[in-house]
Amino acid sequence: MKIDNATMQKNGVWEYVSKEIESAEDADIVFVFGDTEVVKEAQTYKELRAKFPNAHILGSSSSGNILGKEISTSPLVATAVKFESSHVELYSMDFREGMSLEELSSELVSKLSKEGLKHVFVLSDGLKVNGSELVRGINATLHGVSVTGGLAGDGARFEETFVLCDDVAKEARVAVLGFYGENLTISSGCFGGWSEFGVQRVITKSSANILYEIDGEPALDLYKRYLGAYASELPNSGLRFPLSIKKDTQETEVIRTLLGIDEDAKSIIFAGDVPEGYIARLMKPDMDKLIEGAGSAAREIDVANQKSALALVVSCVGRKIVLGQIIDEELEEVGDILGENVHLVGFYSYGEIAPFFKDKLHCELHNQTMTLSVIFEN
Repeated sequence: MKIDNATMQKNGVWEYVSKEIESAEDADIVFVFGDTEVVKEAQTYKELRAKFPNAHILGSSSSGNILGKEISTSPLVATAVKFESSHVELYSMDFREGMSLEELSSELVSKLSKEGLKHVFVLSDGLKVNGSELVRGINATLHGVSVTGGLAGDGARFEETFVLCDDVAKEARVAVLGFYGENLTISSGCFGGWSEFGVQRVITKSSANILYEIDGEPALDLYKRYLGAYASELPNSGLRFPLSIKKDTQETEVIRTLLGIDEDAKSIIFAGDVPEGYIARLMKPDMDKLIEGAGSAAREIDVANQKSALALVVSCVGRKIVLGQIIDEELEEVGDILGENVHLVGFYSYGEIAPFFKDKLHCELHNQTMTLSVIFEN
C-alpha cells in the first residue's frame, strides 16, 4: 500500500504533505474531508476528478479535518491510496422522505460483492439520516464482516451535511466502501473516556431519538437540574453532557449526544435512538480521561508490520468542542501509539460507527467517541 496526503489551500492551490505514489493516476481510492462550503461546491469534485482520474473518490463535510496528529487548517484534505494487490468497491444511495432507512442501508450494502469482502466503511449525511436506523439495516444484512464509518459534520452549525461519492457532493446520501484482498488486514478500535455522574435511571418514555421522560420525569427538567448554570446555554451546552445508555447492567454503554431541545414538550433530541426501558446516566467531561480514551481506542488496534498503513479516524464534534485548544492531544495520543508508519486521516463527525472490542462483527452508532479503522497489506 502506498499513500499520498495532500491539502487544498484557501487559494485553491494543492500541496502534498507526503507522497509515495508515483503518479496520481495510479490511485485506487481517495478519501476527502473538508469544510462544508468547499465540499458542496461542484467545482471541488471536478478538481478532484481531474487530479485523480482513475480513482474512486469518497468523502464528506466535517467538523474538523484530520491529517496526521493534528486538525488541518486547510479547508480540504485528501488522502490517495494505491494497493499492491487489494481492491475496493464503492456504492451510494440517496435517502428521501418517506423511505425506510433500514431498507435503504440493507439494499445498499447488498450491492457489495460478498466474495472476499473484508471490511465496509460507511459515510452518511449527518442530519437527515437517523444513524441508529442506518446501523440496524447494515447489521441485518451484513454477517461476518466488520463495519466502521461516520456521519458527516458541519462544524458546530448543524445546518447541512454532504457526502461525496464518485460524484458532486449531495445531502441525504449514504455511501459504502467495501475492501477486498487476501493480504488485507483491517483492525478497529473505539473508546469514549467520559465520566458518568448521578444515579442510574430508566428511560420511561421515548420515540426513536427523542427522549420524553426519565424515571417518569420530563427529560428536559431533569437535564436542567443536573446541568445547573449550564442549563441556560442549552442546547449548545448539551454537547458537554452526553447521555450513556445501555439495555441492561450487563451491556456495554453507548453514548448519545444532545442535538436539540423542545421546551414545550420538555423533551430532548439526541443524535441516535434512546429506547424505552434502557438504563441511562448523565456524563461529564474530564480532559485527561478523554485523551486517555483516544489512546485506549488506539490500543485495540493490531498493527502487524511496519509498512505504510492507513488509519481512518472518526471522532466526535462534541469532543472537539470540549477539548478546545488541546484537541490535537487526542490525535497525538493515537498517532504515538500506532506509530509513524500509520497515516492518520479523517474527520470530526456527528456520529461514529464502529463495533465494540468484544464483538468486532456487530457495529454500533456512537457519539462523543474516538473510533479508528487501520488498514494495511501484509
